[in-house]
Amino acid sequence: MQVIVRVGIVAATVAVVAGLTAPASAQPAVEQFYKDKTIDLIIGYPPAGSNDTYARALARHIGKHIPGRPNVVPKNMPGAGSFLAVNHVYAVAPKDGTVLAIGAPTIALDERLGTANVRFKTAEFGWVGRIDSLINIVFMWHTSKVKTFADAQKYESTLSGTGAGSTVSIYPTVMNNVFGTKFKLIMGYKGSAAAQLAVERGEVEGHSTSWTAVKVGHPDWWPKKTISILVQFSLTRHPELPAIPTAVELARNDEEKQVLSAIMVAAEVGSAFFTTPGVPPERLAALRRAFDATMKDPEFLADAKKIKLTVGPMTGEALQKLIGTVSNLSPDMLAKVRKAYVTGSK
Repeated sequence: MQVIVRVGIVAATVAVVAGLTAPASAQPAVEQFYKDKTIDLIIGYPPAGSNDTYARALARHIGKHIPGRPNVVPKNMPGAGSFLAVNHVYAVAPKDGTVLAIGAPTIALDERLGTANVRFKTAEFGWVGRIDSLINIVFMWHTSKVKTFADAQKYESTLSGTGAGSTVSIYPTVMNNVFGTKFKLIMGYKGSAAAQLAVERGEVEGHSTSWTAVKVGHPDWWPKKTISILVQFSLTRHPELPAIPTAVELARNDEEKQVLSAIMVAAEVGSAFFTTPGVPPERLAALRRAFDATMKDPEFLADAKKIKLTVGPMTGEALQKLIGTVSNLSPDMLAKVRKAYVTGSK
């Protein structure tokens, strides 16, 4: 399988930023700081899911591109839909550039909506870069009578869920609130891998997770029609799923389209990595340029190909701006998004 490299409009527009470097005078100090250091890469999820897979791939390669060549050690810190890890990075972790992290792509919207357990300011993180957009789907096991999105509006069906702050639960909730689907979330599974196993065992009928998690964990399910994919949560269709509608395409009027588009920004945030607030600018710049170099590294791309990951990078600068668009949602639009986003809203 050939690794798919996808560059979105936003990423292409700011591609020139990737060539920027920290001032030459800062390089020796940065190199001296990172020499013999260890960078903790904190993963807000259990092992084996798509975020964990992306993070560990990055950890294997980014160190050689950071001045001083520090060791990069991935560490799982699951809990509360990744909020446990994100809160830790914001408030507890050293603010010196020795921490990288990945959390839910919805954290900026969660902050604006006042979601429970949010104790961070998303725009204050130093956003380092995104490996790829992260498109979620809802899939159903072949034995379920729900085969299409229209079926999901007619019949109640059960989906395995993880943390309340995760896209695994958020996106089906949005579908219930906006379109009247009848997804019933069975919560408490320890990560997407366990939630997919629950589907295979017949404990539930389906699951909402990233397309990457499905194709990496169970590459035969979709080709063999073991599952039906009802919808993908993104602004545009994934090239590997050209016949599956996006939630935005299913919108029945302009208001629904605007609300769903605001929520689906999370898909563009995707597999995004950040560091703590307050990192010295020259170190943040070094981390960003190391990330950009990793995205072009033949060894990293070969690794991604081997484990069936897609690569569509976005620079840290572009990512920081994208996060800002969520922070600047108007009060009126925020109220509409909240109505769609919160469990039990109608």
